[in-house]
Amino acid sequence: MLTSQRKALILDILSREGQVVAKAAAERFSLSEDTIRRDLREMAADGLLKRVHGGALPLTPDLPDFSVRKEIALDIKRRLGAKAASLVKAGQTIFLDGGTTNAEIVRCLPRDIPFTVATHSPTIAAELEHHPTAEVILIGGRIYKHSMVATGAVAMAAISLLRPDIFFLGVTAAHPTHGLSTGDFEEAAIKRHIASRSAETYVLVTEEKLDRASPFPILPVGEVSGLIVPAETDSTQLQPYRQINVAILEA
Repeated sequence: MLTSQRKALILDILSREGQVVAKAAAERFSLSEDTIRRDLREMAADGLLKRVHGGALPLTPDLPDFSVRKEIALDIKRRLGAKAASLVKAGQTIFLDGGTTNAEIVRCLPRDIPFTVATHSPTIAAELEHHPTAEVILIGGRIYKHSMVATGAVAMAAISLLRPDIFFLGVTAAHPTHGLSTGDFEEAAIKRHIASRSAETYVLVTEEKLDRASPFPILPVGEVSGLIVPAETDSTQLQPYRQINVAILEA
């Protein structure tokens, strides 16, 4: 089998199954694992897939900047935001991650009960300017402009002083085996720290983020309280997540 033919078959497996396991591919093609790993390295270098331990995953598409992302899939994000906001109870402290999907949570938060919102996102804090019952704690630090969130040691220290009831975590990718991930090392560390301080963590995930992996891991999927997903998401796509006992909340 020619190398080009083999790589085409690898891409076909990736498209149909959502991942390539090097050992299984080697057995399927009657080749050594070293040959398949070399193919995967070359394909990753060509920008065709993402190498992970034991195989490969589809690439997570590059996200446009924050101002553009605000206009993408608004209806779906509003439904996810409303479902997340329905989990908030009187007297709780919730931590809102940055991102355009989490901004929709703000717009749906209850206006008849008192609660506290902590956030390291100035754009999220600004959305709460006129909220009648929400107290706001803004965490400072170096701003990662792509997501408009604070990172670094100052943010870490301030987060250590909090014990949120719920953390609404934003991610760029979710995979049942490779976990929740994002595109920046420092941002991933901050997200991981907030989750460690929080009683519960929920993740709002649009369909294009499922079964994908970004460069920097945050948490295994099984360590969060639940995923909030669009109601129209294919049930077979969600089955691997249910098998690791993570709650699936449909919106």
